[in-house]
Parts: sequence; structure tokens; C-alpha cells
Amino acid sequence: MSGPPGTGKSMLAHCLPGILPALNEQEALEVASLYSVSNQPVRPYFTTRPFRQPHHTSSGVALVGGGTHPKPGEISLAHHGVLFLDEIPEFSRHVLDVLREPLETGHISISRAAQQVEYPANFQLVSAMNPCPCGYLKQPNKRCADCSEAKALKYQSAVSGPLLDRIDIQIEVPALSKGLLSSREQGESSQQVKMRVEQARAIQMQRQHCTNAQLNQQQLSELCPLSNDLSHLLEDALDKLGLSARAYHRIIKVARTIADLNASAQIEKAHILEALSYRQMERRLQ
Repeated sequence: MSGPPGTGKSMLAHCLPGILPALNEQEALEVASLYSVSNQPVRPYFTTRPFRQPHHTSSGVALVGGGTHPKPGEISLAHHGVLFLDEIPEFSRHVLDVLREPLETGHISISRAAQQVEYPANFQLVSAMNPCPCGYLKQPNKRCADCSEAKALKYQSAVSGPLLDRIDIQIEVPALSKGLLSSREQGESSQQVKMRVEQARAIQMQRQHCTNAQLNQQQLSELCPLSNDLSHLLEDALDKLGLSARAYHRIIKVARTIADLNASAQIEKAHILEALSYRQMERRLQ
């Protein structure tokens, strides 16, 4: 999520666990085991998905795990849950790039001279950032502290291309108008959204016994076929945006998930276009 300060990026991230399905018994035991190994305090709610928010000064070891006697890092403590990186450009680029492998494989291997361990790290990465160092780039009612377009792009490029390629949803969170802030209109509750998420997840489990994110390429082609028109649409879009083959498959997974949320049996053009619209940072950095 990219947007100026105070638009609710961190709040949205903290609300995410409230719409996620509860951990099943096996998942909860895995999470409890990782917390036990790392000497973390007992989590008060056994079936609630973990939410971890390391500070931007955290080291690579703190993030992925390690030490003389290797212990799980933040990515393993976020297993089956959410890892939230606020102000992501402030993290060391080296630290961020160590996330690339576990995001792809769902586990992390830590090797030391006398010991090698492997910890699970199947987490959902969520991050937030300002559009420029001062945060107010192109804001009509705020004066940007001399942040040129080039300076803003340099700030945003702190998130490397290979890592950004693994982030499926990249959205801008604009400042709210005064009318919206004072409005008494009630939006959906987290419980209502959670019901839709659980229904979509149930559809996926019934169809393929795993979530869409866990599908390999062969399963994706068998379970999420695209018509010729949609294939050409997606290929043309990727060519114009300069996206990778990895992005191609990830966009299909997002489109399939949008279709599941809409209880649609097939992936439609609107689902592909919506999934493409979520790659905003890559379009901006071209």
C-alpha cells in the first residue's frame, strides 16, 4: 500500500487478521511449536492467525532467523499469518531481499557450521510506504519537501524489482476527503467480509484441496484455464507493462480468487482486468 501519511495504511494492515479464517488444529499446532522453539510468549488466542510487525531497523537474522543456535525469525513467527512491514523503503535493501526465497518456497533454510535447520515460513507479506521521503508527493493541500519525481522514484525503488515481482497486490491509498471523515455512513464490518473470505476459501478447498496461492503451474493450467481472448489480453498487458512470467501466473491466481469471491465458475475479463489493476507500482516504475 502506497499513500501519504495518515490515510489508514497501517490501520488496514492491522485489520487484516480480523477477516482471515481461523487456524485449523494442525496450523495452530505448527504456529505454537514455532513460538515455543523461539521462546516467545504464549499466544492468547490459539486459533487466531499471527500478526508480526518488525521495526525497520531489524536485521536479516531477526527477520529470517539464525544465531549460534538457529531460532525462527519473524517470517517463521508469521507462519500461517501476516508479516507487516511498515515504511518498507526504510528497511535495508539487503534485509528485504532475503524475503524473496521464503516468499516463493514457504520455508527458510538456515545453515551454520555445526547445524542446519529448516523452518516453515508460509506467511502473507503486507507492506506500506509513503510515495516519497516526506510523504506528500503531489498532494494538493500539502507542501512536498522538495521531492522531485526522480527523488520519489529512487525512494520507491528501495523495494527491488525481484521482490516487487512477488507482491501480487500493489495499490495506492489516497487521502480521505473531509466529507468522508465526517460521514456517519457505516461500511461493512470485518465479520461480514470474513464470511465472504471463508466462502471463497471453501470453494477453493472443494475444487483443489488448497488455496489458489499454493497452486503450481500445472495445476493452474488445469484448474484455471483462460479463453484465447483472455490469454491474448493478458499477454499483451504483460508485454506493455514489462512484467515477468512469474507475474503472469500470479495475476491468474489473483483473478481466480476474485472470481471465487464473486462465486463465478470461470475467470472472466473483468477479473483479469481487476487483477492487472493491482500492479500499480510496477507500472509507475517502468
